[in-house]
Amino acid sequence: MREIFMYVVVIVITHPERRFPMSQLTIAPYFPFRRLKLLQQRIVEEEWTTHISAVPNMRYRPVCHKCATLGTAIHDWEERIVRDLSLSDKRVFLHCRYRKIFCPTCKSVRIKDLECFAPYSRVTRRLAQYIHDLCSVMTVQEVANHLKLDWKTVKEIDKAFLEKEYGTPKLDGLRVLAVDEIAIKKRHRYMTVVLDYETGRVVWMKEDRTCETLCEFFSLMSEEQRKRLEAIAMDMWDPYIKAVQESVPHVKIVFDLYHVVAAFGRVIDTVRNLEYHKASKANKSVIKGTKYLLLMNKRRIRTRKARQHLNRLLKLNGRLAKLYILKDRLKWLWDYSSQSWSQKALESWCSLARTIRYPVVRTFAERLERYSYGILNHCLYPINSAKLEGTNNKIKVIKRKAYGFHDTKYFTLKVIQAFDPLNGR
Repeated sequence: MREIFMYVVVIVITHPERRFPMSQLTIAPYFPFRRLKLLQQRIVEEEWTTHISAVPNMRYRPVCHKCATLGTAIHDWEERIVRDLSLSDKRVFLHCRYRKIFCPTCKSVRIKDLECFAPYSRVTRRLAQYIHDLCSVMTVQEVANHLKLDWKTVKEIDKAFLEKEYGTPKLDGLRVLAVDEIAIKKRHRYMTVVLDYETGRVVWMKEDRTCETLCEFFSLMSEEQRKRLEAIAMDMWDPYIKAVQESVPHVKIVFDLYHVVAAFGRVIDTVRNLEYHKASKANKSVIKGTKYLLLMNKRRIRTRKARQHLNRLLKLNGRLAKLYILKDRLKWLWDYSSQSWSQKALESWCSLARTIRYPVVRTFAERLERYSYGILNHCLYPINSAKLEGTNNKIKVIKRKAYGFHDTKYFTLKVIQAFDPLNGR
């Protein structure tokens, strides 16, 4: 132990550059602001804060913060307290004196550019960047609690960064899209979501799900960008269909299997309720509780008791048995690669559906025939909105994690950031 101590002493003596006398200790390297000169610091232990006084570095001539033109005259001096990155467990506040100058280019009085903070801002640029980085993995309230800031301040800082990066939609290179809506509030409040089908990137979001909403998206695209579009996956929602036919009539509309089968599931449930009310007391016990048995795929019915219940129902009621067969055959329409064969299968399906003498079934068959082009186009573009449904689930997680968003624009920017392939998070 004694030998080791002597060795250390020798190193310090023979290498004086490794010595750090107290007179050389300084906090200046932690504040690499060229246009500011630090004067003194004051630590308030009770508040866990550090206050540092700073003045402009006179080696640099004052320049306009807006156009970077040299100022011709000093208008007046002001002081501002600016929050900076914390040092250890202490929150740091810079007490900056700065000059207002007359800018000959802007023809008005401007704040001198000090580089470390933006004009009228109460935080330094590096703290703002740190807040933005935290907001990509934490909620606004969590960041506010961590840094002891107001949540509105955190949100506005993050929103400013997002506006700069994602405020203008990136519409180049779009070829295949998926369009759907997502509920954002109670009382049927929706947002339209447009997804780049090939990359999974959320391209655009807007409140409401009307024809005008989607037309607004297409109006943002140039003529060349609209011509590049080839296909759009969506459900059979008339306002969206109208918007596509009016704005980009050359684009192939492809109806999604999931939405069509879900719509037919509602038809099955309506018929089941009608059959239940017409059935005898003994037969009602068989029909009761079979809503989800009729809607589930047969291979997903795990228990023996459930399978036996379903078989009793199908033997008892011929109309429900036909609907159960039609449900499976409806999915086959999306398996064809030939439009002619798909057309024949669709005609056969509609003929069988009309044998069930219920208006709701006939109405659904007529609707399929009216929108048959969206089913046949699947042969040319085998796409669906499964990606968008997964995206919608993730969007709901973002909304739920933040306990909702008051600012729809900020919510839109957060979603676009979350699905940016270049984000890396």
